[in-house]
Amino acid sequence: MNFVGDIDRDPNRDEAEAALATLRRWAESADPSEVARLDPAIARLLPGREVGNYPDLSRTYPENFTPDATYRASMPDLQNGPSSLIVGAQAPIQHVGISNFRLPIRFHTRDGGDITLETSVTGTVSLIGEKKGINMSRIMRSFYAHAERTFSFSVLEAVLDDYKKDHDSVDARLMMRFSFPGRVSSLRSGLSGWQYYDIALELMERVGRQKRITHLDYVYSSTCPCSLELSEHARQARGQLATPHSQRSVARISVVEEGPKRLWYEDLIDIARAAVPTETQVMVKREDEQAFAELNAANPIFVEDAARSFAERLLAEPRIGDFRIVASHQESLHSHDAVSILTEGPTFADESIDPRLFASLHKPG
Repeated sequence: MNFVGDIDRDPNRDEAEAALATLRRWAESADPSEVARLDPAIARLLPGREVGNYPDLSRTYPENFTPDATYRASMPDLQNGPSSLIVGAQAPIQHVGISNFRLPIRFHTRDGGDITLETSVTGTVSLIGEKKGINMSRIMRSFYAHAERTFSFSVLEAVLDDYKKDHDSVDARLMMRFSFPGRVSSLRSGLSGWQYYDIALELMERVGRQKRITHLDYVYSSTCPCSLELSEHARQARGQLATPHSQRSVARISVVEEGPKRLWYEDLIDIARAAVPTETQVMVKREDEQAFAELNAANPIFVEDAARSFAERLLAEPRIGDFRIVASHQESLHSHDAVSILTEGPTFADESIDPRLFASLHKPG
């Protein structure tokens, strides 16, 4: 290949491949020292061959080295490379980003106070088919830029706008998961203790439209109505002591917030408790245990009943639009769980569900 007289011209791909083949043919018969003297980097083009006198690399960490703008500009950036570097199909990706990025976040409470909670963040953006990838660290930098503010959906919207702009993306999604403490009184003894609620805040933007979603895992006891009636029948018909089966149960309640008025985390917890009052207890003395047995007997509930009871309360709340209720009664009678899903509106109306959805509702003590 002869570039003499036209040395400044950019070669095309065919010419580059021909030049590489020529270089490799020469290196196959050349002495290793000749290869090293020409350019040590040529050794990378010779699979399986090592250059004996390749320069030794420094093994001491350069503590005082500070990259300047020129050096940073020279560093390779494969994720922002051309589309020719894409591996696989040049297909659009709906969500790409980071999960379980953790930091302390300050939240407002309904009583006007603030609370700082360890928060797990998931942040994703959409990626067009012709773009190689995204810079994941920009998602974290966007969060840290707002981390000192007390978080709310308005702050999440600012973060979402920042990293959507940074990545030149159309769609984006943010989710923040945390364990929210609530002080709960015992049923009769006058004690109180801290109940912890798994909550997630989700802000999504698709085709320019944003949705604010709150997810709550509400843990309660469910007494089987059929088992309760059969136990009473055994007592009345045969004088036989029998107990109905009850079990720890979980409902994951997901709601789309609507309107200008804020739906507090405590509000959603109150709605769930009003629908199904047999929430598991924190502080329990004998009188509380007896009261809990009476409360369960007054509120026997199948998994279908639970889903519909939650739905009744959610439908009556003007701050809530679409919603989904996923309930799991983790049976003490059967070796399987009883489950149900109830949705309202198009947001959660999926035809397919995550195969591990119900397993994710199991709550160890």
